[in-house]
Amino acid sequence: MRDNPEAFKSDPATAKARPAAIEVTGLSKRVADASGELTILHSIDFTVQPAETLALVGASGSGKSTLLGLLAGLDTPSSGKVLLDGTDIFALDEDGRAAFRKAKLGFVFQSFQLLAHLDALENVMLPLELRGDADAHAKAEAMLGRVGLSSRLKHYPKYLSGGEQQRVALARAFVTEPPLLFADEPTGSLDAATGEAVIQLMFELNRERRSTLVLVTHDPAMAARCGRTLTIAAGRLA
Repeated sequence: MRDNPEAFKSDPATAKARPAAIEVTGLSKRVADASGELTILHSIDFTVQPAETLALVGASGSGKSTLLGLLAGLDTPSSGKVLLDGTDIFALDEDGRAAFRKAKLGFVFQSFQLLAHLDALENVMLPLELRGDADAHAKAEAMLGRVGLSSRLKHYPKYLSGGEQQRVALARAFVTEPPLLFADEPTGSLDAATGEAVIQLMFELNRERRSTLVLVTHDPAMAARCGRTLTIAAGRLA
């Protein structure tokens, strides 16, 4: 499949007909281990509505980050389906899933995942440039201003604090105005005060843009800010 994000853009005329932003059915993940096979996720089913905020919580090793990776199409399941905005992402090939992510998804990681050889502005411009946006520079600069980093545009990641790096990551995730935003322990690498500021900003941006947010966290206070919480225990919805 050609890497064409335009193919996945929503049609406003049919937007109201979409039943769910995310629909997960019978999702399982098994991997080989020394004993033969380990089941990480057991037949997960749930639905997320457009503009809903959902927290995935559970103990370390419960499978919540694996589930988020499957929702984003970064990994493939052993069985089951994931429909994002009506598209069965595992009916697409790898290139097709990459194009879908480019068009529809923003992702915020615990470890920031900024490119060290690019400055803050270039990191935020990158997803816009990849989709051929002629206004990439102006949009990235405006988004960095929105997260309070107008004075740090030309700073490389190694010269930014952890909180500043995560704000660059937020700017990069939101700059394309994706309908879906996934966040995996977005404050896990930050101190409490900085983490609180970052999470406040993330929810503000999400409200402004009305995106659907799925957040993996072990923090009950952060989960409580979401409209709904799903608990995963030993790979199953509790």
